[in-house]
Amino acid sequence: MSNKWKKLDSQTVYENPWIEVQHHEVINPSGGKGIYGQVNFKNLAIGIVPLDKEGNTYLVGQHRFPIDEYSWEIPEGGCPHDEDILDCAKRELLEETGLRAEKWTQISKIHTSNSVCNETGFIFLAEELTQGEAEPEETEDLVVRKVSLEEAFQMVMKDEITDSLSIAGILKTRLLRKY
Repeated sequence: MSNKWKKLDSQTVYENPWIEVQHHEVINPSGGKGIYGQVNFKNLAIGIVPLDKEGNTYLVGQHRFPIDEYSWEIPEGGCPHDEDILDCAKRELLEETGLRAEKWTQISKIHTSNSVCNETGFIFLAEELTQGEAEPEETEDLVVRKVSLEEAFQMVMKDEITDSLSIAGILKTRLLRKY
């Protein structure tokens, strides 16, 4: 399919170390003039579903500033575009949970909100786990919770887990384990 959008003008209207916000003057696919706001992320999104040999996973709870809500999620973080995504996944799992994994499988590539941003996420399944000490960043006030994969799935189904990387990772892991 061809791109029928035409950019007439683009300006960066805000930027910080994590995001860039652009304002575009456009011609839309129907030929009308309009505007489009776009958020460009300076990091890739990384999510990890740690799964132990008993079928348990580890969720991370924290208060999320943008939505002003407490959120249960899989371990997650940002990966600079010039870093290896698997190295970042290993670092995030260790930082947030203290876990190390011997077996890693990339199970998804997703776009987190492709209507207003360009954020790409990668989700890994981490297996053959060993427990160590967590090393959270200073901005993280985390609670780690060990639950069965089935309980995590039920939390998704009851909207107790609403984070998009977490939903995608938990659902895909559950499907992979069934087949």
